[in-house]
Order: sequence, then C-alpha cells, then structure tokens
Amino acid sequence: MILYNVTVSIDYDVHTNWLKWMKEVHVPNVLATGLFIENKIAKIHAEEEGGVSYSIQYLLKSWEDYHNYKKKFSLELQKEYHAAYGNKSVAFRTVLEILHHATT
Repeated sequence: MILYNVTVSIDYDVHTNWLKWMKEVHVPNVLATGLFIENKIAKIHAEEEGGVSYSIQYLLKSWEDYHNYKKKFSLELQKEYHAAYGNKSVAFRTVLEILHHATT
C-alpha cells in the first residue's frame, strides 16, 4: 500500500473554512478519482506562528494507482486548491510505502 501525505500549514484566519472546504469539496474530489481507498485528516499539534498545521492522508493500493493519480488528476486538483487557498497556505507532499500494517 502507498500512503500519500500532504502536510499543510494554513493561515489561522481561514483554517476553519479551509477544513470545511477540504471535507466537503477537495477530499471528495480526490476520492472521486476512484484510485484511493481511504482518507484521514489529522491536526498537527505543534507551535505555529500565524497558522495551523494538518496532515491529509490518502491511502492507495499500489504504486500504479499513485502514478495514475499523478498523471491524470493531481495537476487539476492542485490548481483548484491553489485557486481557493494557495495564498493562505504552504504544503508539501510525502509518499510512503507501507511495509507493515497492524490493527487491533
């Protein structure tokens, strides 16, 4: 499995609206690609001047699904994001290969 993580620092004055937009618009649009099997949004508890940080996590079954997402969908979805909140946030992406996953 592949974990596609987007870490975002969003300006404090818009973080509540941003979180609502992420839940109601952006994440559903990402999931609508049919390539992701799970999503989580986590608030990062750390000292941030002027902003709030979040980890947006998307789980994919394979590298092939990740590459299809990057090739076919990511550019347009990132453009939509930047149009809505690009000047109010900073983001970086990390791709992780899950080697072991256990649940209770």
